[in-house]
Amino acid sequence: MPGKINFTPVFIAACALFTGGCASLAPDYIRPAAPVAAQFPGASTAASAPAPAAADIEWQSFFTDAGLKQLIEVALQNNRDLRIAVLNIEQARAQFQVRRADQFPTVNAALTGSRQPNPAPANGAGRITSVYTAGLAVTAYEFDFFGRVASLKDAALAQYLATEEGRRTAQISLIASVATTYIGLLADDELLSITQQTLVTRQASYKLAKLRFDSGVASELDLRSAESLLEAANTALAQQTRQRALSENALTLLLGQAGGADLASKQASFATTTLQDVPAGLPSDLLTRRPDIRQAEQQLIAANANIGAARAAFFPRISLTATAGTASSRLASLFQAGTWGWTLTPQLLLPIFDAGRNSAGLASSKAAEGIAVATYEKVIQTAFKEVSDALAGRATYAEQLRATQAQADAEAARYRLADLRYQNGVASQLDQLDAQRSLFAARQTVVQTRLAQLQSQVTLYKVLGGGWKDEAVAVVTPSSRP
Repeated sequence: MPGKINFTPVFIAACALFTGGCASLAPDYIRPAAPVAAQFPGASTAASAPAPAAADIEWQSFFTDAGLKQLIEVALQNNRDLRIAVLNIEQARAQFQVRRADQFPTVNAALTGSRQPNPAPANGAGRITSVYTAGLAVTAYEFDFFGRVASLKDAALAQYLATEEGRRTAQISLIASVATTYIGLLADDELLSITQQTLVTRQASYKLAKLRFDSGVASELDLRSAESLLEAANTALAQQTRQRALSENALTLLLGQAGGADLASKQASFATTTLQDVPAGLPSDLLTRRPDIRQAEQQLIAANANIGAARAAFFPRISLTATAGTASSRLASLFQAGTWGWTLTPQLLLPIFDAGRNSAGLASSKAAEGIAVATYEKVIQTAFKEVSDALAGRATYAEQLRATQAQADAEAARYRLADLRYQNGVASQLDQLDAQRSLFAARQTVVQTRLAQLQSQVTLYKVLGGGWKDEAVAVVTPSSRP
């Protein structure tokens, strides 16, 4: 290695600065137009008082039940799906750091040695030549004139940001799942209570019918009708007991630890559970409020950047291998004065024939971008449908609950009258049993309708982006990156 050099922190910095100024061949990113209507179906256009958006309402404020808050805290700490989402972020961050490191030269300390025989001279005495080197080496550093490495780095950054949004989506879904399962558990307890009360009433009716049958006052038809209703209540009790156990198991899975049922045992009454209403806003708000839409856009940005890398593959690729250090034919004198030197080995590769590999790579990148655009638009359309469905539920469940409650009140009054008429011998037992059966069904319907209403409110909060509050909601695009 002849010559001397004062090697190269300055050289490395100059290479990095020179490379950083290269233009990208990636297309300019333009956000696709949202393929949905400007307003949700049935949304009011009248001016209303400003209200915080669902995405700005923290879950601690939206859910007021202390037991539910405790369950959500446990789930956020232990749920395995959320843990996987966090680890995906760590993996994507590491991959981005690898791509970013490709923009800078890699400097290694190198120590090499070689020994080889020389051709035998005329006198027949051969020699062995030894060469030992030690120093710093830069191997195959690519000058990114056409932005290939930068485009790959931009794609990795977008994928990393997409996994961040994926974690937020997972958190929103987890919170909503815990809430809906918890409310379902409250409803199961309410239905169990109704079933147990009905079972007591029907046992009394059956005992009375049997007593009257044994006394010859009632027919066997009355006895068998009472027995049928009693067994129907026993069937309903077994079903409700099984359903509550399934709800407990589902809650335990969401919490990621055993003992979920014990935490839920401190729950409030189903009848007193309430949730606050949230404004729907506009469909355009979803673009920046829903993490799954932001995730799809980041994946689109990554596909856009990959096109730049595929285009750059058509242009020359210039790389540099350099070493600086000391060389000697004897290992003992490797670091003596006068043995310092350097080598520079630039290389330029110009694609001439690759059997269509680069063209296929570009076509694949463009197809991937088309897929990403369609996926992004589908996510928006799905979000629009989910919000529209939840709004439809909000608009109708209140009236449905009012009607079912009124029906249950009417059935309760009917049962009291039928039972009174039966006790006084005015009506048959069949009228009383029919009123009893109708009252039980009406009370179950009230609980099921109220459960659907509460879960619809949770769903509306979820689909509007509630459950994750982030100050910086703007999607990072290539033009806005530092």
